[in-house]
Amino acid sequence: MKDAAPQTIYLSDYTPFGWTVESVHLTFRLAPTATRVISKIRFTPTPNAPKQAFFLHGEALTPIRCTIDGQQITPTFTDTGLTCDVPDTAFDWEAEVEISPATNTALEGLYMSNGMYCTQCEAEGFRKITFYPDRPDVMATFTVRIEGAEPVLLSNGNPIAQGDGWAEWHDPWPKPAYLFALVAGDLINHPDRFTTQSGRDVELNIWVRPGDQDKCAFGMEALKKSMKWDEDVYGREYDLDIFNIVAVDDFNMGAMENKGLNVFNSSCVLASPDTSTDLNFERIEAIIAHEYFHNWTGNRITCRDWFQLCLKEGLTVYRDSQFTADMRSEPVKRISDVIQLRARQFREDNGPLAHPVRPESFVEINNFYTATVYEKGAELIGMLKTLVGDDAYYKALDLYFTRHDGDAATIEDWLKVFEDATGRDLTQFKRWYSQAGTPRLSVSEAFTDGTYTVTFRQDTPPTPGQDVKDPRVIPIAVGLLNPNGDEVLPTTILEMTEVEQSFTFEGLATRPVPSILRGFSAPVILHRDSTNEERAFLLAHDTDPFNKWEAGRALARDGLIRMIRNGDAPDTSYLDSLTAVVRDDTLDPAFRALALGLPSQDDLAQTLFDMGNTPDPQAIWQALETLKQATAQHMQDLLPRIYAQYQVDGEYAPDAAQSGARALANAALGLLTRLDGGAQAQKQYDAADNMTQQLAAFACLLSAGNGDAATADFYDQWKHDRLVIDKWFTMQIVQADPDQAAAITRTLTAHPDFSMKNPNRFRATLGALAMNPAGFHHASGAGYAVLADWLIQLDPLNPQTTARMCSSFETWKRYDPDRQALIATQLDRILAQPGLSRDTREMVDRIRKA
Repeated sequence: MKDAAPQTIYLSDYTPFGWTVESVHLTFRLAPTATRVISKIRFTPTPNAPKQAFFLHGEALTPIRCTIDGQQITPTFTDTGLTCDVPDTAFDWEAEVEISPATNTALEGLYMSNGMYCTQCEAEGFRKITFYPDRPDVMATFTVRIEGAEPVLLSNGNPIAQGDGWAEWHDPWPKPAYLFALVAGDLINHPDRFTTQSGRDVELNIWVRPGDQDKCAFGMEALKKSMKWDEDVYGREYDLDIFNIVAVDDFNMGAMENKGLNVFNSSCVLASPDTSTDLNFERIEAIIAHEYFHNWTGNRITCRDWFQLCLKEGLTVYRDSQFTADMRSEPVKRISDVIQLRARQFREDNGPLAHPVRPESFVEINNFYTATVYEKGAELIGMLKTLVGDDAYYKALDLYFTRHDGDAATIEDWLKVFEDATGRDLTQFKRWYSQAGTPRLSVSEAFTDGTYTVTFRQDTPPTPGQDVKDPRVIPIAVGLLNPNGDEVLPTTILEMTEVEQSFTFEGLATRPVPSILRGFSAPVILHRDSTNEERAFLLAHDTDPFNKWEAGRALARDGLIRMIRNGDAPDTSYLDSLTAVVRDDTLDPAFRALALGLPSQDDLAQTLFDMGNTPDPQAIWQALETLKQATAQHMQDLLPRIYAQYQVDGEYAPDAAQSGARALANAALGLLTRLDGGAQAQKQYDAADNMTQQLAAFACLLSAGNGDAATADFYDQWKHDRLVIDKWFTMQIVQADPDQAAAITRTLTAHPDFSMKNPNRFRATLGALAMNPAGFHHASGAGYAVLADWLIQLDPLNPQTTARMCSSFETWKRYDPDRQALIATQLDRILAQPGLSRDTREMVDRIRKA
């Protein structure tokens, strides 16, 4: 086959496919290194389509035969597909190819995981299965026959026939190829049933490897809750007779929403109190909901092209966030989401990988499964809901489902639905989809004769390829408090549309204290001159939970910056205010646990960089350590009471109440460990009857430098459980002293249980190094070298995971010249590798050219 140079794909070049696929029939004759795939496809010319050559995608396929209407043909093959002459009328295409699932280490298309056949076709994996127009706007019904010795043979849709060594499936709903799925293996199902609101009885199964069947109950309950919630909140009912989930160990992503056959990374579905933490349970609940919700927002309505990826992902992330907020604590969920948004998406927006929510071009679509598409895409949905109101939002969604069911839609289609349902002009709002970067929102205020005026100014710094930014629509949720702490203006939405805009509030007896950007009503960076006295006031009195937390976070950040820049001592006013929050038993324990958290090392590095300072990772780490120690000493009389008060008695449950109590108690344990050297942590470790308590104690012992015995014991106890051992790898590196982090990482990569072929284990180890910023950015450059060494080794096997891990280097230009030179050396070393994948080359190029 001929080589083809990587090419840039542009949104502006979109052209509809010239043929409609009426039906697809696939036959799989499974064999580890010689699977035969026979495809029978009915093509019909699309009326009025632009004239074009007949092209089918295909990669890493060995062609056996191709026919049109039964006549043998000889297409022209390249490394990306085939072309051939076709009739001007409808015709039947048939092809037989051979593929090797056992040697498919990229985990795209059809591959094998511990003896199990499974697929991953999003975004462009189907072309590694057979020749096909592998694009999301080509939708068709699929009938699949699987022939193999495996006892369980699964595909999309409903089962229609089966026998000894074969099974047939039919999916009646047209879908793009990226939603195709096949699983075959020695599996055990955890069954259940669900009755939809119209009375349809649906069979539910979670399929796992033997030995994992006791870890399915929570996932099944989460699935049933998701199905019920989608009916109650969005009026969406499930539409097949069966819904299958399969747990797969080797999987590049978290999970995949294939129609009726969701394939999950094992870490995102298997759960038990012994092996999973409270955060694992919450994450599993959210991911199961996310993939189920895709049935309507992604499957029944899909995206026209991959530039519209945010259409399905942003909306579905928003929906799963709503679900978690309803299942657990809405304020805690919102705060947690913003912490993640700032840590991942704001960092992306501020660096060389910045791109619009809907990008204009790409070389490798796998590199655009980003926080910007997912998390910022979800924030845009939330802003729309804020701007139009709840009733109008759900009215628009009903119209969206009615108008576009069965469509491959665009952002324009999505916004038009809101315009038609509400009468609003969303032309300016659309800039959120087309402009990269995080807007900065600066605030000035005036108070005269009972009138309070607040003026906002928005500015978005240049990003790669976009120097000029037009003003966006920004919904700003504002409340006002008087000096006594009473709310004189409840939450009000101010709609900003200009570069600079003022709003006035009259009839006030005294100058108010503003609470701005309540609920984090827009993904912006707020700049406002404020005193620590005012922040402490808001921490004590603000009625908005997010801004109450934000005031505490701002107090902590301000004090830490002064400690780093000036060598100041920890701010006692912050410690007093924080102690009052922790002591307040009327507040949600989960909220108080979040309040005890501090700004991350990366957050502080970016803050310093924005202030014109070069961040020193070691100095940042040292300041955080100093403040944590000061907090422990300041609260030394309170911490034992909090730790004891929030111990949970009785049977373990991963619900909001118990999880919140454990979170606060374990936050207190982390501080107590700084006072007692780990004595209480050792007691908790020895007595723990669930993974949340055991892992929290293990982390404390490692951080105290007393973790050697626990490290050996933890491994001996859990060496049989691959997901728990992932935690063992991660915790040792995350908790390592910065001087030792790279060396510990390198030692663990030599451990017999380390495997770079398993994405979970690779991320648990090399990803953990990036989660220890002072260790990764150690002045020696050892962290950079160890990561680059392994990325170079992994790229030939798994380009997707390699490319995504390259983002660890994206902030390199904020550091000092010596560190920049060390990182540049490693980036150049990666780029110099012969045969470097398209995925990795694009990512490293973008980072290197920053």
